[in-house]
Amino acid sequence: MANICVLIPVLNEAQAISAVVSSLRACSLDVVVIDDGSTDDSGAIARQNGATVIRHDVKKGKGQSLRDGFRHALEHGYDGVITMDGDGQHDAADIGQFLELVTRERPGIVVGNRMADPRGMPRVRYLTNRFMSSLISRACGQRIPDTQCGYRYIDSRVLREVPLASDDFEIETEILMKSAKRGFRIDSVPVTTIYRDEESKINPWKDTVRFITYFIKEIRSPARENNQITNNKSQTIPNKQ
Repeated sequence: MANICVLIPVLNEAQAISAVVSSLRACSLDVVVIDDGSTDDSGAIARQNGATVIRHDVKKGKGQSLRDGFRHALEHGYDGVITMDGDGQHDAADIGQFLELVTRERPGIVVGNRMADPRGMPRVRYLTNRFMSSLISRACGQRIPDTQCGYRYIDSRVLREVPLASDDFEIETEILMKSAKRGFRIDSVPVTTIYRDEESKINPWKDTVRFITYFIKEIRSPARENNQITNNKSQTIPNKQ
């Protein structure tokens, strides 16, 4: 099995983070929580449950949190990382699907696909996800059914070769588009998502505008030389019936 760690950026997730970290530690996975200036006990609770914690004194955004986590993973020699949310929406049991595909195909990125079974997804989020995923798939030249899902595997080759600059949620678009430009293959696996009643930290309208702004900027940027990987045609693993 690949030597991986799980990166979890959090902001005020004291109620959920204990169960999230415990479920991962029960699978003998290394867990790194990036506490983005939480005003509750998120970081302390994560540490008590066995996670390594990187602490921001003030909120810096999801992008900066992930970049700090990526740097930590490279410095500690991991082969890749799994990124997931700290609010309990993602099921640790799905990690096996990511690693099975990684072992078999060795893609640069594997993205969780919530669209395989979107029941429970708020309608506005479903529509904006479909719109964004269609545009990004065309730009990447690969089919990526759910480009906005934060549950992902990212190989250390991508972390080393793809420069990232985004400070907030648009980092999830940035890493896909820049990785595709460099010839990395992007695959997908179906994942289970648990939608809770709490208010999402993502504003679908605001983030769609932010996405379009970033998308246009990246499309206009000059194409960089690809580090072409053999057979970079992406694949999507179907949902199990």
